[in-house]
Amino acid sequence: MAPSEEAIREGRKRLDAHVREIVAWHFNPETGCPFWLERAKTLGFDPRKHVQGFDDLKKFGLFEDEWLRGGPVRRWVPKALAHKPIYTFETGGTTGIPKTRINIEDFSTDYKLFSETLPDKYFPKGSNWLMLGPSGPRRLRLAVEHLCQYRGGICFCVDLDPRWVVKLIKKGWMEHLNAYKDHVIEQALTVLSAGHDIKCLFTTPKLLESLANALEKQGSSIKETGITGIFSGGTEFTPQFTRFAVEELLQGVYMTPTYGNTLMGLACSKPISADDGYKITYYAPQPRAVVQVVNFDNPDKLVDYGQTGRVMLTTLTKEFFMPRFQERDEGEREPPYERFPWDGVSGVRPFHGFAATTTVGVY
Repeated sequence: MAPSEEAIREGRKRLDAHVREIVAWHFNPETGCPFWLERAKTLGFDPRKHVQGFDDLKKFGLFEDEWLRGGPVRRWVPKALAHKPIYTFETGGTTGIPKTRINIEDFSTDYKLFSETLPDKYFPKGSNWLMLGPSGPRRLRLAVEHLCQYRGGICFCVDLDPRWVVKLIKKGWMEHLNAYKDHVIEQALTVLSAGHDIKCLFTTPKLLESLANALEKQGSSIKETGITGIFSGGTEFTPQFTRFAVEELLQGVYMTPTYGNTLMGLACSKPISADDGYKITYYAPQPRAVVQVVNFDNPDKLVDYGQTGRVMLTTLTKEFFMPRFQERDEGEREPPYERFPWDGVSGVRPFHGFAATTTVGVY
């Protein structure tokens, strides 16, 4: 159901107020981070005076990918938060220096907000979880573990290095790839068979299918393990996969798709439905993050609803300010939804300009 015009206006009003607060914080010499305080000297305008709403972020131009590659990482730590314990989380890293983002409490805040969207019927409070996904320097493992703990459960984690998976794919070492996949799935099967009463699962679409196939060989299924709710995400989360999962793999186990990354946090999806062709539409956690679908040749211009464009991300927290970053994804712009009265994106997939050189791996 579409939201009311008043809800859309209130959402935008809240976003503009949040932009003013975050810009004031990051460009205040007492609270801001060294990167933005130094960059302010070259902008030609005073952000605290001249950025009064979301549209004014265009004054910054585009956020450059390379700014997050390499150190010193403390240039991203706001002065007002410098006394707190700092996490670093990395993106990708399959080629060259990975992008690094500092975190203090953002990852836990993002997943507490996401928790409110999970139906207790399928993700019962107090239930134990299995985290079957990328580990290492990624925020995902820690975030899913926090989500589980926040909901009162204990999280079991499988060790998985997606960079090794991508290397195996690029080298064409399929025998090694399958052996590593089997190794990862065997860990998950061991945990699920150990009597830990696990009811909730995070995994990626590819690993979900592998897990279901491994269970089938044992004469079992995901439903028979006791799992009632699955939280999953990745670029392979297509309507085709969703239909296959719902009709063939899950046997009534609830699944919620998500779209997220280290730089943004987590975008929730509209409930998926066979009546809608299993279309998946994501909505960013505004005002903490905003996703736009923009013209491929002109990032200042939104595409029309239903049209295809590149995903542009803006992150707005006191820990991290990232205006107008062009993601490595594309998709279709979707209208506001009753629960999320702002634009969404569907059909998320690798940006066609990079798709030929993008290796998806476990995602």
